[in-house]
Amino acid sequence: MNHEKIQPTVPNGGRKLRNDIIFIVILLTVLSLAGLAIFFFRGEGDTVTVEVDGAVWGVYSLSEDRTIEIYTGSAGEALNLLVIRDGKAYVETATCPDGICAAHRPISHEGESIVCLPHKVVITVSTTESGNSPDIVA
Repeated sequence: MNHEKIQPTVPNGGRKLRNDIIFIVILLTVLSLAGLAIFFFRGEGDTVTVEVDGAVWGVYSLSEDRTIEIYTGSAGEALNLLVIRDGKAYVETATCPDGICAAHRPISHEGESIVCLPHKVVITVSTTESGNSPDIVA
């Protein structure tokens, strides 16, 4: 008996795979360039807004070096120590169990934030309205 394996022929099978690979490479290149553009052209912030449990607790300038003690909790026992120095804001220490907020890198660009879930604290960098308005030509 002759048991030859017959290969099915797929018209343009190799071309389809090649075109798929080219499409994926182009898509990844475009997404990478968009990500780099967002990273390099993001705006510097000038204020830090601190919210505790959804309510604004304070707004501070990034141009002024200072240390802010943020006490939360029912008896004010929870502490996040926010430091603003050299145009950047970071949490130096926190009494929360996980300490993720204290391990976060300093923030200074618009839209960046540090969140402490156990204490319900959100620290966000933003710009003032005068520096954020678009130019309009009438």
